[in-house]
This record gives sequence, structure tokens and C-alpha cells, in this order.
Amino acid sequence: MKLWIDADAAPRDVKEIAFRAAKRLELQTVLVANQRMPVPPGNPYVSAIRVEGGPDVADRYIADNATPGDVAVTADIPLAAALVEKRVLVIDPRGEEYTPDNVTERLSVRDFMDGLRGSGVETGGARPYGDRDKQAFANSLDRVLTKAMRMAKGA
Repeated sequence: MKLWIDADAAPRDVKEIAFRAAKRLELQTVLVANQRMPVPPGNPYVSAIRVEGGPDVADRYIADNATPGDVAVTADIPLAAALVEKRVLVIDPRGEEYTPDNVTERLSVRDFMDGLRGSGVETGGARPYGDRDKQAFANSLDRVLTKAMRMAKGA
């Protein structure tokens, strides 16, 4: 089991929480980005993969390399949909879990909003990442990692 982080846009707090979980659980954690990502010194469980620049290159790398039972952190809904289809457990940086029951609806809403923006409608952006989001992410990551570890033991 690995923890994959779509690191280009992941908040620093999300990465820090993931680094602590990696060390505590001795869990291989991979940051994937199209820029250099520093890894924490003294944490042999965290590595970084730098992919070539371009749209969705990091997403494709994660989608191609994650396997069923892995866990991924991404705010990218198309990537989340691809991973959920592969039976990867996926959460976003605010702690929301993508599931087979909700990812299709979220993808539809995302596409609808993208269409509105493309036609010139201002839709606003996400609210700033705050302490409540950080706590929700930490709780969700613990819950999802526990679920993944149980699944791995039962497999």
C-alpha cells in the first residue's frame, strides 16, 4: 500500500500531515509534481517524483501507477474518478472522500462549472484553506488509511 499525493496544488499543511502519517505508519508516500518537491529529512518513507511539465502529466502518472488498495490525496476530480474506478481510496485536501457513490456527481458538477467559466460566468473560487480544513483532512486521512490497512490485511 502506498500513499500518493498530487503535490502540485496540495497545501503545505496537507503534505506535513501526510509526512507525519508516513513516518508513524512506516508507509511509502509519494509526492508527484511537475516541479521539484522537497522531502522531509530523516523520513525514509517519503519520496518525490518530478514529471515533465504539461497539463495533467502528474495526474496521469498517479493514475498509471496507483494500484487497488492504495490511498491518494488530490483535489483533481477527473483524477479522483479514475482512481476510484481502480479501487484506490481517494480524499481531497479538505478531507472529503471520493467514492463510487459520489464521484460521478462531483465530476458532473465540475464539468458544469467549467462550462460556465468557459462562457464567461464568474463562479468564484474555493474558500481559503483554514484550520477547520486541516483538521478535517487529518481526521479523514487517519480514517482512510485505517480502512486501507484493514483491506490489505483481509486481502
